[in-house]
Amino acid sequence: MPGAFGGLMRYDEEFRSRFMISPVHVIGFIIGIVVLIIALNLFFPVG
Repeated sequence: MPGAFGGLMRYDEEFRSRFMISPVHVIGFIIGIVVLIIALNLFFPVG
């Protein structure tokens, strides 16, 4: 494929993933992991 487009992609050429995750779910997942880590540190302190 020639590099005539200079790295620009048309919408139809974007990679389509099998897993469509909304940004809200990603943020919720990250917040859940942070809460889990804080809870584990409170209940099972290291040192």
